[in-house]
This record gives sequence, structure tokens and C-alpha cells, in this order.
Amino acid sequence: MRLLTVGENEAGQRLTRLLEKYMDQAPKSFFYKMLRKKNITLNGKKAQGNERLNPGDEIRLFLADETIDGFSSAGAKRAPGADSGRSRAAGREENGSGSRKAGEKLRPEIVYEDRHMILFNKPAGLLSQKAGPADISLVEYLTAYLLESGQITEEELRSFRPGICSRLDRNTSGLVAAGKSLRGLQELNELFRTRSLHKFYHSIAVGTITETRRAEGWLLKNERTNQVQILKGKKEGALPICTEYRPLEQFRLFEKPFTYLEINLLTGRSHQIRAHLASLGHPLIGDAKYGKPEINRLFLKEFGLRHQLLHAYRLEFPELSGVLAEVSGRSFTAPLPAVFAEILQNRQR
Repeated sequence: MRLLTVGENEAGQRLTRLLEKYMDQAPKSFFYKMLRKKNITLNGKKAQGNERLNPGDEIRLFLADETIDGFSSAGAKRAPGADSGRSRAAGREENGSGSRKAGEKLRPEIVYEDRHMILFNKPAGLLSQKAGPADISLVEYLTAYLLESGQITEEELRSFRPGICSRLDRNTSGLVAAGKSLRGLQELNELFRTRSLHKFYHSIAVGTITETRRAEGWLLKNERTNQVQILKGKKEGALPICTEYRPLEQFRLFEKPFTYLEINLLTGRSHQIRAHLASLGHPLIGDAKYGKPEINRLFLKEFGLRHQLLHAYRLEFPELSGVLAEVSGRSFTAPLPAVFAEILQNRQR
């Protein structure tokens, strides 16, 4: 028999949903069969599977360990809430190498952290989420960090996975929000879904921009080439976009005009800022997909710039209560990357 004790990160979901996470290789029919036969019980009683779980609820699995672990891709030997005799420190020792591996080359900086959420300053070059099995991404770094710091255990990861709530392109740097608890993850996702959390970017665009503008259009993505096209009118498959930008400063480099911009992302589509600015005649410097190759070569030679200069600079939270009350009405910023700062230092006004 194995005992699972429901914690904060498991509460609020249906019993069958937790079982599906814990034994993620088992068919749904298996759970309902075990519930009918009382091989799986909730608080010592027969359950239907649709019960909403509360902290402290006890789920008993009257199954062999080989059956439980055989149905789990994690293959952990003990359950969340069980007295396994394995300390969090032991988990840190075992998983420390994973954290070091994730952070050897591109280590994100922690800008803010509380019990339910964390804000990272992601460097350019680090994926937000895996694109392939061998990739190391911000998600892996987050998991390794929480394991290493003792904030979560391998056993707890079987029924809850912390995750990021906003994604940046691999070569875009800046602030990314992540949920450390189930409620933190849910409420952050809702803020992004309703666009209640405001995101501002800094960049340098080709040409002279003198006025603030709110530009609208339609974005059509080509999944095969992973590039997007900006359209003036609606077309099947295209999504509406809105990008607001404000010039911070006009300057010259290489005897050419450039504009230092603040961009307010009002809709969050794939490659939106990069493609939208390029369609308006102001591509971002360093952008291999939508930029000007001759301009990019100048910045590569002089500053070693190998990616688009786009930085998620600021996040502004609305007034909040509940688990996100600690960030209510607050604003967070991430310092500019070194190459961004160097380019600005060499500008000619």
C-alpha cells in the first residue's frame, strides 16, 4: 500500500487528474477500475474520481510498488507526503549536478522570488522551453533550482510541475515569470491570458522614429519556415496584433540613423515585435530573420552582436490579492545586457 497526502500544489484538482499525473503512463480506464474495486480510496472511503481534493486528503493505493512505478515515467519509489526517510538535503545533493549542468553556459538571474512565483532575467541564447529532448531550457533551470534549494522534492514533481508563464524567443533577453506553486502558476497564467500584466521591451531599430505610435495589423505564421508575415488586412489563419512603441532617443552609428525604443506589447504573438517593426521599415538591429543583413554585419564586426537586440525590460503588475498579493501594483525591471549597454555607450547623439 502507498499513501499519498495531498499538499497545496495538489489541492483543488479532481482525484483522477492527480492520479493521471502520478501514474502518467496508465490508461484512464485503469483508474476507474481501481476506484470501483476500492484499490484506490480517498480518506479511507470509496471514491468516484471526480472529487475535488483538499490539503491533507489521504489517497491510498492498494497496489504493488512495481505496478505503481511501472505506470510512471518518473519511476520514483516513494510518494509525496510519505515518510520516505529521504531528506530534502539528499535531494539537493543528488540533483545539484543537474543544476550546474543547466547553468554552465547560460545562467538566468533571479530578479524577484516569493513563495508562489519567481522572476528571471533570461539571457539571450537560452530557450524558454525545450525544442528538443537534449535541450536545456529555463524550465529545466527552474526545476533544478527548486530541487537544489529544497523548495520541492523529486516525489512532489510527480504530481506538480512548476512552470514558466511567459515565453521569450531564444535570442530575446529579459524578464520571464514562473509559478512555483499551483496557485501561483494558475494566477500568473490568468494575468497573462487577460493581459492584465503589462510587458515593456527595449530595443534599437534601424532609422529615425520621432513619435509614439500604436500600430495594428494581422500576423500570419508559416509553421514550416518558423517565420511570420505582417498583413494590413484580415486573412484566413492570420491573428490580429497591436504593438505600441515610443522613441526614447535618436542617435547615429556607422554614419546611419537608429532609434532607441520602448515597446509595449499589447498582443503577444510569435515574433510580433520583430516582424511588425520590420514591416514598418524599422527592423531591429541584429535580427537575422527580419532585419537588414548589411546593418547586422556592422554590429557583428564592431560589437560581436549575433542576435536581435530585444530585451524584455519591465513587468508591471496590477492591484492583486490572494497568493500574488506581494507583487500587487509593483513594477520590476531587468538591467540591459552588456552588449546592449555597450552599443548605447558608443552612440553619437
